[in-house]
Amino acid sequence: MAIPTAEEKLSMIKVEPADADEMRCVDTLNPGDYEVGFERINNILDEAMEVFIRSSRSSMGVAGDSMVAVFTAKGDMGNASSGTYLHAIIQPAIIKFIMKSYSENPGIRDGDIWFTNDALYGGIHNPDCVIVMPVFFKGELIAWTGAASHTTETGASEPGGMPINATSRFLEGGNFPPIKIGEDFRIREDFLELMAAFGMRAPQMVVIDLKARATAADRTRKRLVELAQEKSPDYVKGLMRKMLIVAEEGARKKIASWPDGTFTSVNFADGVGMEVGLIRSCFMTATKKGSRLTMDFTGTSPENPYSYNAHVQAVVGHISNFIYEYIFHDLPVSSATFEPFDFNFPEGSCLNPDARAATSCAVMISTGVMSALHTVFGKMMFSTKEMWQQTSASQGNAGNAMVLAGLSQWNLPFADMLAYSLNSEGQGGRPTMDGVNAFGFPWCVFGRTPDVEEMELDLPLLVPLSNHWKDSCGHGKYRGGVGTVQMWVAHHVPQVFFMAISDNSKIQTPQGLFGGYAPCTVPGISIRGADIMERMQKGEKDLKLELFDILTRKTVGGKWQNEFFGRPTTMFQQNDVITFGFATGGAGYGDPLDREPDLVIQDLKDQIISDWSALQVYKLAYDPQTLKLDREGTEAARKEERLARLARGKPFDEFTSEWTGLKVDDAILKFYGTWPEAQCIQPIFRP
Repeated sequence: MAIPTAEEKLSMIKVEPADADEMRCVDTLNPGDYEVGFERINNILDEAMEVFIRSSRSSMGVAGDSMVAVFTAKGDMGNASSGTYLHAIIQPAIIKFIMKSYSENPGIRDGDIWFTNDALYGGIHNPDCVIVMPVFFKGELIAWTGAASHTTETGASEPGGMPINATSRFLEGGNFPPIKIGEDFRIREDFLELMAAFGMRAPQMVVIDLKARATAADRTRKRLVELAQEKSPDYVKGLMRKMLIVAEEGARKKIASWPDGTFTSVNFADGVGMEVGLIRSCFMTATKKGSRLTMDFTGTSPENPYSYNAHVQAVVGHISNFIYEYIFHDLPVSSATFEPFDFNFPEGSCLNPDARAATSCAVMISTGVMSALHTVFGKMMFSTKEMWQQTSASQGNAGNAMVLAGLSQWNLPFADMLAYSLNSEGQGGRPTMDGVNAFGFPWCVFGRTPDVEEMELDLPLLVPLSNHWKDSCGHGKYRGGVGTVQMWVAHHVPQVFFMAISDNSKIQTPQGLFGGYAPCTVPGISIRGADIMERMQKGEKDLKLELFDILTRKTVGGKWQNEFFGRPTTMFQQNDVITFGFATGGAGYGDPLDREPDLVIQDLKDQIISDWSALQVYKLAYDPQTLKLDREGTEAARKEERLARLARGKPFDEFTSEWTGLKVDDAILKFYGTWPEAQCIQPIFRP
């Protein structure tokens, strides 16, 4: 059986043409049937999503990093209830592969349960697991349902499902192509045992999450059958096709309202795997003409020998995050919204790698794509009357994923990615207001940040510090929202194992918009032999649990380590400060010198920014003790800075000549490709 090519998977994303029977069913819908039916589908999906979250075991599942969806009988997504929009694109490719490859053997029947997590066949990366089920009514296939979520254990070479040391897909643990794992509405026990074996670090978490997906998909299936019984199967089929029609028409109308042109963004990352080095993670060129949009990624760096690669449908999945969060937020979460889109992914790039490439950290290399989208669409939409206010600077898009593993205080094996730092990043600044502080997870905008008490109850952790991360925002006329910071202390157990998946310690991938600044970089800090637990037990009053005070004065004793944020699996002893869990702030919008001084004062009062930022970035004049604003002094300081900018400025041709003539250290270009074109130097050998 042939693995689908990149071109085939991109083709599967497109909607299958309507046949005569589907259009007949659409024509049978009476006035108001679609509106009422669409809301019924939303309620069905929301119910299933609640069941899904309550049935899950892993932190990401409990936090809502999930999607429940309905599909036409041909496999096209009609609508979904989402914590994350990431899965909106991939599931149609999976269903269409099943129908094309397995209709005869082993066959598709009522009660079947199908599973996959392999990115080669349409997934994102193998921690993202999908279950789909056919919906039959009186022997006729009328729809499909699906449930997808992130489970942070795959039996890979490192705990957590996203091994940064993986050099090929063969080190990433379980990669399952689409496979029938259940019949007659029951999961096979032998497959549950197989999943437990692959999830050996946390078998109960892996198996429970698998059952949660099946439960959610089946709840949706059951409700669709009830709807067909109440109305008719033609009603369900007509409703499904109508959702596709409405989604496509809405998408084309919005795209047509933007100005024609070509818009670009170039974004970088500062490392892959365990190594630091510059990589052009995304070179995006969007050409808009009429109601169509072509997105070309020529110029992106070549594939790399680690797991920071993404297959093409995974990249489009990341595009769907932005599309549904912002510009198509009022349309059905449907594959039809991507009908006006065309894509070009050069073969051999990190966004279209070899089939043997490791891709478990696909979400990390795709941070460049997610950040570029804000810039490209911001330029495209800002001049429009209807949508300029939906322009936004980039969210944090850091994905600072941190994994703990070992035996818990309840003597249970676990390996889990903690959702708190992920689900509390800052939103980007907007045309008329700041970004939301700790708004959520750009990959999972409706996800939940777990309570600290729940984390401490479930895991061998003490979290003595958990608050907004001052100055983590990108500054601007409207600043990005700040992220959060937590201190994690190993507690209750002799040791735990920790790893971190990220970049952004040297440079930030997101860029500010229209003069705004990027968010701050992220340090990788730990303290071996820390004395914080001892001092807290003594009740020492001079121990101030505030990040700036701890970092600047090193008020916690022990052996401090400051590393690249992405770190391989390491053991920490009881009472060690494992790390500071940083969630990045959003990028800034507009020139910081244009920010209303009163807003800067309020940020100081709220401990959102520091005095240094107020003085050096916003050029504010004020009394640091009373926070009383000096308006005349502020205007004078800002005028002086504007004049200084003009003095530092130079003609663009002169700047370009100097910049391109700079010597670049070859050591940092190990993964970049040729300089500056980012072309492949030599193929990667994967044993």
